[in-house]
Formats: sequence, structure tokens, C-alpha cells
Amino acid sequence: MPGHKPTLLILGGTGEAAELAQAIVATFGDKLRVISSLAGRTRKPGDLDGEVRVGGFGGTQGLAHYLRDNAADYLIDASHPFASEISKHACLAAAATATPRLVLLRPSWRGEPGDNWHKVADMAAAAEMIPAAGRRVFLSVGTRSLKYFSELRSTWFLVRLIDSPADTLPLAQFELILGRGPFDSVGEQKLLEQHSIDLLVTRASGGAATKGKIDAARRLGLPVIMLRRPAPPLGESVETIDAALEWLRHKAPE
Repeated sequence: MPGHKPTLLILGGTGEAAELAQAIVATFGDKLRVISSLAGRTRKPGDLDGEVRVGGFGGTQGLAHYLRDNAADYLIDASHPFASEISKHACLAAAATATPRLVLLRPSWRGEPGDNWHKVADMAAAAEMIPAAGRRVFLSVGTRSLKYFSELRSTWFLVRLIDSPADTLPLAQFELILGRGPFDSVGEQKLLEQHSIDLLVTRASGGAATKGKIDAARRLGLPVIMLRRPAPPLGESVETIDAALEWLRHKAPE
């Protein structure tokens, strides 16, 4: 359309999404309008290049309306690997509006010989395994999953969140610490040792920002209960910022 600046919507909230927005703005400058969409679960998100919108879309139809209303030319889904609902909506909305879509897929963590990983299908299964696996647990699963561990009255938990929660955590014994990644393996090992952690419970999120705890647990020989990743979204995907830029170069003007 006359006077229309090509527009990219990034489904973000992750470190990779922030890096992507920064790289795209640096590469394309003012030739491309970049909008990063955040769910709003973090009270103080980091600084982002380009425009930012906060809040949900209201499902597939809401996202499709947003793409149309903003004349979005491209969509990159750089959401968290466990944010399967928004990725599903993105897939359907992009198809409904004929919007070219790419998934920036965070690389999975790979096990090594000697790792003591126990992969589970859901948080209830993770909670069921804990009494036989450890007594002092680093619980790195996000606020909304803590309820699954509320019945473990004799287990002590170390919980790390980005924001201080509005309500008391639903755990019998715990210590809460606040922090925002990335976390390096040296600092993570010190954290595990200082709190005498004997078990790590986490999601198989992948990527570099939180891999430090995996490397630290490996060095200390700790068992890890790990929630399996959902199946990746359908459609074209890449694992690096450079590959996403290359995809966009073939779509957007120089």
C-alpha cells in the first residue's frame, strides 16, 4: 500500500526475542517497523529495540485481527519453547492472514555420558519422583507450576523467580531468590553448593541463558528431573539469530 512501511511482529518475551529485535533494528534501520509483543507476565521487562506491545491477543482470531489491523507483513515466533498455546495461535493466524511466518526455535540441551536425567511428561510426574530422588531441591519451573509441589511437606525447595510473587508460594519449606538470566555455570554451581542442593527440577527449555544450572548439576553429579519440551510448532524454523536475519533479508527490502 502507498506509504506503508513493511512491518514485522515478533512474539517475544525471551532473551532470544530481545536479541532478534536488536539485530533486526540494527540491520534494517528505519526501513522496517519492528513490533515486539510481550505477554505481560514479567513486571519489568528488559529494554527492547523497536516498538513494544504488552498483553494477550485473545486467541487465534485476536492475533489475526492484530496482524490485519497493523498490516503486518511478517511474523517471527520467538516465544518460549513451553509457550505452546501462543505458538499454535501464531500458526493458525499466520495461515488465516497469509502472513509469512518463521519460528526462532531455541536449541535443545543435549545430554552427555554420565548425566542422570529423568525426563517426565508433566509436573505431577516430576513431583511424584522427588521424594526418592532428593531432599533439597532447586525448583526452576516458573510460578504457575509451583502448585504441583505443594504436598511435598518434607522437601526443602530453593525457588528462583524473575519477579517477587504477589502471593505466598504454595510450598511448605522453601527459600525464594530473585534473578534474571543469563546465568553462568560458575555462579550456578556456587548457588547449588551454598544451599546443599541434591536435586534439580526444571523444564527442558534449552538455549544458553539458563544452561548454566544444567552444566553445574553435571559437574556436581546431581540428578535432574526435566519436563519434556512440547513438540515444536509446525512450519519453517531456524535456531540462530543470523538465520532469522537471512530469512528476513529474503522477505524485506534492503
